[in-house]
Amino acid sequence: MCVIEGQNNLKKNLGLVATIALVIGMVIGSGIFMKPGKVILAAGDSTMALIAWVLGGVITLAAGLTVSELGAQIPKTGGLYTYLNEVYGKVWSYLYGWMQTIIYGPATIGALGLYFASLILPFFGIDEGARLPIGIGVVFFMTGLNCLGTKYGGFIQTVATIGKLIPIALIVVFGLWKGNGQIFGMTSGVSPSIGMGAAVLATLWAYDGWIGVSFVAGEMKDPGKQLPKAIIVGLGIVIIAYITINMAIMHVLPAAEIASLGKLAASTTAGLLFGEMGGKLISIGILVSIFGALNGYILTNGRVPYAMALEGQLPGSAIFSKVPNSVGTPVNAMLLEAVLATILMIFWDPDSLTDIAMFAMWTFYVSAFVAVFILRKRHPNTVRSYSVPGYPFVPMIAIVGAFYIIFNMFIDKPMDAMVAIGITLIGLPIYWVIK
Repeated sequence: MCVIEGQNNLKKNLGLVATIALVIGMVIGSGIFMKPGKVILAAGDSTMALIAWVLGGVITLAAGLTVSELGAQIPKTGGLYTYLNEVYGKVWSYLYGWMQTIIYGPATIGALGLYFASLILPFFGIDEGARLPIGIGVVFFMTGLNCLGTKYGGFIQTVATIGKLIPIALIVVFGLWKGNGQIFGMTSGVSPSIGMGAAVLATLWAYDGWIGVSFVAGEMKDPGKQLPKAIIVGLGIVIIAYITINMAIMHVLPAAEIASLGKLAASTTAGLLFGEMGGKLISIGILVSIFGALNGYILTNGRVPYAMALEGQLPGSAIFSKVPNSVGTPVNAMLLEAVLATILMIFWDPDSLTDIAMFAMWTFYVSAFVAVFILRKRHPNTVRSYSVPGYPFVPMIAIVGAFYIIFNMFIDKPMDAMVAIGITLIGLPIYWVIK
């Protein structure tokens, strides 16, 4: 097996069950509740919307299976950054870190903050004008808590992971049981539809987060076997949950109403199923889920600029690499992400932020999928503890799916795509100046 030496001092404490739970916990967040309306609006009808959720799951699963081979061959903590650095060198891995620091992290955090605010407004009857201040406020509140120490962020994550599964299970069971609407073939009421490309892109936000488990490959007891199993089982459970909850919502609400409700479709369904008080309790569960997802991204994304600053790869590295002894967390790096998220929140709506984040991330995913072919050519006689099943077809599905997403983003939202590319490329002259 092609093993990259180093980081052997990390404790290998993560077992298979814990790793599967990590995949599920990192993937299920806001998308399952925020995107059903966006997907059905883009797809045009309920049948095509469900197909979009299946396609998004298939592309994500193919991506996860492909990247797992990299994780098995390069079992180091650091995930995609480490893989790209090993295969393509420092410049490309630097651009990935730059993109995650400047675009993906802030866009994800900003979108979650705005989604959280979007549900808080109707819950308390607050005017729409307060959405941005509340979104910014919750981002800085959560950043402040995580700056106090990882034990606070870890506690919130544990509670949120349990809380997020409750509303999903209740909506699925009672929606499929009590609903009497037609699930398939119901039009969104909007003509023409935006297109399947936009619909699949929206689902990928809901499926996002699986790559995070590769960051801790070096701390797994047997990453060669655990990582692919965790991704297959974890994503399999997530795909089933996403398809069934969408069917449940469609069984309760007409497709046109789901499209018009947008981000409020899931909470409205809960209100119809469980009454006003029960609906509010389910809405609280949804808020807890988004709150937990926001906490997780703030907790993990702040480590990216911190790690880059330690290597002197960011302007102001001396500032962002500081860790106050009193709290033991990269406070300045986390505040940087919060400030950048605030800037994006001011100029973009949450759906655009998720599209920008997905476009930027999947651009780098393509190079990771291709890296599997490169490593096999470099080390043709290597005995691998894990190989992509159905090679080369599964990696090709991931590559074709990624190009499909990137192409459709250019067609549907060219300005957002150009913003993602432009900000990423700004990292090149900065890298050259720093070096």
